[in-house]
Amino acid sequence: MADEGTRRRIEDMIRDYAHCIDDDRLEDWPGFFVEKGIYRIVTRETFERGMPVGVMTCTSRGMMQDRVLSLRQANIYEPHVYRHLISAISVQPDDSGAWTGRTSFAVIRTMQEGAMSIFAAGRYLDRIVLEDGAPRFAERVAVLDSRRIDTLIVIPL
Repeated sequence: MADEGTRRRIEDMIRDYAHCIDDDRLEDWPGFFVEKGIYRIVTRETFERGMPVGVMTCTSRGMMQDRVLSLRQANIYEPHVYRHLISAISVQPDDSGAWTGRTSFAVIRTMQEGAMSIFAAGRYLDRIVLEDGAPRFAERVAVLDSRRIDTLIVIPL
């Protein structure tokens, strides 16, 4: 039987991750990952073919911090915010002592002038480990249902 307390902490982390991005606390985003954590956004087509190319790839917490710094200070893009709708959270322990997770998501993007659209939909596939009792992503892959992306993804999903 899986540790229900750990399961609950992991589910809370998944929820808190969405709130972090939605609340524009992007400087906190890398803290959801282990130091050598991997974050990728890929299309379903790319994922199913086993291709390593992603829409966005970070292979360490440091790369994630650089990404946030860049979007805050260097990138030029139309201001917008995200609102995550997450559902069907499923987390299970694996044989290595880590946990695997799968969560459905939709991201609504609201532009500065007020226009809203469904920006992305898909599923997160996660590998989660405990660091000093706290869950962290060792890997989070956002698999997009569509290969059509209407604009550059600046903010992580």
